[in-house]
Amino acid sequence: FTSTRDSMESSEPSPVLRGVKKTILVLSGKGGVGKSTVACQLALAHQQAGMKVGVLDIDLCGPSMPRILGCEGEGVHQSGSGWSPIYVEDNLSIMSAGFLLPSPDAAVIWRGPKKNGLIKQLLRDVDWGNLDYLLVDTPPGTSDEHLSIVQYMAGTGIDGAVIVTTPQEISLQDVRKEVNFCRKVDMPVLGIVENMSMFICPKCKVSSTILPATTGGAAKLASDIGVEVVARLPLDPIVGKACDEGGDIFADHADSEVAKAYNGLVRSITAKLA
Repeated sequence: FTSTRDSMESSEPSPVLRGVKKTILVLSGKGGVGKSTVACQLALAHQQAGMKVGVLDIDLCGPSMPRILGCEGEGVHQSGSGWSPIYVEDNLSIMSAGFLLPSPDAAVIWRGPKKNGLIKQLLRDVDWGNLDYLLVDTPPGTSDEHLSIVQYMAGTGIDGAVIVTTPQEISLQDVRKEVNFCRKVDMPVLGIVENMSMFICPKCKVSSTILPATTGGAAKLASDIGVEVVARLPLDPIVGKACDEGGDIFADHADSEVAKAYNGLVRSITAKLA
């Protein structure tokens, strides 16, 4: 792929996105690095800071946001202005392909055109109202879906991307591809998030390495490609438990190291987009 945004089919700004101040894509080159977890915790951290946040889950084959945010099984309602998102809190809303499936176990067995049609509908027909941030949880990789997102949002613009990785080289090598994708479509990269960077024992508070950074981790990669590491997030069981149960680490564990790390990430992103 060598095209830039200028060579893509132009898209008119969607009326339902006119009230959205900032749009951020959460990307990962590799699946299983915690992209959806990071997107969810970012949304909750922004919401706890008093901002109005929307989460758009377009990971069609693995839409996990309804479970993570504790709203699995909710139905989507349609009004004259479009689909209404599901409200988790007064200032936190979500729309996911998962709400449109007959059950959480239903598989999406679609070819590209049908997937792209649903992505277009999710981007153009959801009435978000006024938002400070719209966080878009994308599939892993650099696929057809990503090109569709960039194309369909060309009119309103994407303010930046956050790329999630783990310290291992097997994940970092795909981050390089993700950064190259962003540069080819003129999408700003706000920074790299190194997830599961270390494990902090909940009893003795000693930090241990679980996933070794054999080639220098995100810090070395960031230095090589000229992108900042905006957060190093610890591996903490309270995050996994909260994601399974639809919990909120910022309400229940506000003083934890992982909550503090996410709040630092919010401050970094806010400063970059100011």
